[in-house]
Amino acid sequence: MKLYTVFLGLGSNLGEREKCLNQAVGHLKKLRASSLVWASSVYETDPYGKVDQPKFLNAAVQIETSLEPSELFEEIKKIEATAGRSRNERWGPREIDIDILIYDGLVFESDSVKVPHPEIEKRKFVLVPLREIAPDLVHPVTGLNVEEMAAQCQDSGRVVKSLYRIVI
Repeated sequence: MKLYTVFLGLGSNLGEREKCLNQAVGHLKKLRASSLVWASSVYETDPYGKVDQPKFLNAAVQIETSLEPSELFEEIKKIEATAGRSRNERWGPREIDIDILIYDGLVFESDSVKVPHPEIEKRKFVLVPLREIAPDLVHPVTGLNVEEMAAQCQDSGRVVKSLYRIVI
């Protein structure tokens, strides 16, 4: 059974944000055919896209999994639903958001999931936590590593390391 190295982005801006992130990580630790390897610090960030909403807490995690991209996506959606995620509007406030950022260097697209996640290189709230745990990780489309993408990112949103922690 092949294990894939996958990086996920987590975000929350509703309710008890730190608790929401830690609940999601708790579910990821129990994810079938997978193991949690590493988690970044938690960062407080400005909202992206729809800016008139509360600030987010964001983090990145690394997992090892034998799940294929579509299977992993379905499991992640179940975790979001369990955590109370409601899908009311694009880029709107949410209890938890879990995105597949990079899946073992794979370029993959289906009706439900696109890997790598679109526009990673434009989102500082994704790049800063990801840079902490995987600065040399190469984006399979751009060929740039996370450190290079972070250095070139034009996103002016505020990303500040918080005192909150992810429990692994």
